[in-house]
Amino acid sequence: MASVLLLAFGVVVVSGGALAVIAAWDVASSVKPGVHLNHVAPGASQADPTAVDVSAIGGGVNLLITGTDTRTGQGAAFSSNADLTSSSGAGHNDVTMLLHISQNHQSVSVISFPRDLMIAVPACAHPDGGTYASSSRVILNSTLARGGLSCVVLSIEKLTGLQIPFAAQISFAGVTAMSDAVGGVTVCVASPINDLYTNPPLHLAAGEHTIVGGEALSFLRSRHGVGDGSDLGRISNQQVFLGALARKVEGGGMLANPITLFSLAKAATNNMILSDTLTDPITLVQIALALKDTGLENMIFLQYPTVVDPSDVNRVVPEKAGAGILNAALVADALLRLSGAPGRAAVGSATASPSPVASASAMSTPNVPPASASPTTAPNSPADALFPSTIIGQSTAQQTCSKGS
Repeated sequence: MASVLLLAFGVVVVSGGALAVIAAWDVASSVKPGVHLNHVAPGASQADPTAVDVSAIGGGVNLLITGTDTRTGQGAAFSSNADLTSSSGAGHNDVTMLLHISQNHQSVSVISFPRDLMIAVPACAHPDGGTYASSSRVILNSTLARGGLSCVVLSIEKLTGLQIPFAAQISFAGVTAMSDAVGGVTVCVASPINDLYTNPPLHLAAGEHTIVGGEALSFLRSRHGVGDGSDLGRISNQQVFLGALARKVEGGGMLANPITLFSLAKAATNNMILSDTLTDPITLVQIALALKDTGLENMIFLQYPTVVDPSDVNRVVPEKAGAGILNAALVADALLRLSGAPGRAAVGSATASPSPVASASAMSTPNVPPASASPTTAPNSPADALFPSTIIGQSTAQQTCSKGS
């Protein structure tokens, strides 16, 4: 979902001149009212509406993307399917990802947080009134229902130590629309995937498949059909999709096609709930431009480090050592590097080129500046943080395949 969202932000990257102005304001006409993040001053980070500045946003970016499982407004197929647990209203944030762009725009990471992660959460104001008190133990995927998009942001800020001024929320219908707009994504399947619990049911034989629409949604949502049937397996399966999508963008020249970018931006604004810091289309464009020259080898997808919850085997908690290393690297704006294998539902492709990531033996812990360093004062060339093998994920330059359960 992260890469799909980022693609949509590029509508005027190469348009230039009058076309940029027309496209920007046409996209703006489809933007819904934004959600205010309680810790961000109203109007913060908004572009000047009287000017069209198509340069990259200054400094780094932290943007949270959440995918809701709500059935409200998703059509009859989702409101009556007996195989799916009903969720109405805001729903649960079954997908929570953080996009982190470094200060110098040379490094991009997308961190996936397991839905069953037990964390401490701050007090959250409920959108309908009232306040939920802070708690030392709350399941992450309840934070959207607890206090809306702002509560999810506050909870991830508390967990990581980062400040997150941008956020977006997407539903099932939104994912389907975005996959249609991008024209499908070709994914590699190492062993057959069969999942009767998705809607529509997912059946993919071993090999390459170009998936779009409802099939893409089922692929991204599949849990029973991939890896060990866990949410952690689902995360690595999603990373296979996102990596393939990023390679399609890089290799297919999509950022140089204004028509494609325009359709993506329209799909995003029509199908997403954005924070009020993102409702100006110029801000979206400026974030997209920050990704333009990153390079596939410097874009990674990783899973927030966790271990089984000692008090509930169906839940996970942060793995203290790994989480501390990752949090420090993010706050210090380090260049993030993986040394471990992909997650539970992903394997390296036999045809993939060698990963540009150094071996795990090169360094047991990352060379990260002190965690107290401010991202606003990070150097132009941040320190290289090579993670231990316990922090798993994949580089976009590394082609991977999904593994059926």
